[in-house]
Amino acid sequence: MKTMTDETTPPEGPEEGKSSTGRKAAIGAAATIGSAAIAAALLYAGKRMRQKSEDKSPPGTPSGEPPETD
Repeated sequence: MKTMTDETTPPEGPEEGKSSTGRKAAIGAAATIGSAAIAAALLYAGKRMRQKSEDKSPPGTPSGEPPETD
């Protein structure tokens, strides 16, 4: 059984540095992709909301045609 005072040797070789750098790069890439996905979803939702509000015109709103008089 090892205790806190026992020393362990860290892994040696070039693989150790690569895995750390690769892990950091993967985390950074995942964060970037996630942020882009969230931004795209918000833009899409905002666009849909604007289209719905433009489609609904209140009744009695002139359509741009000149009003007819009696």
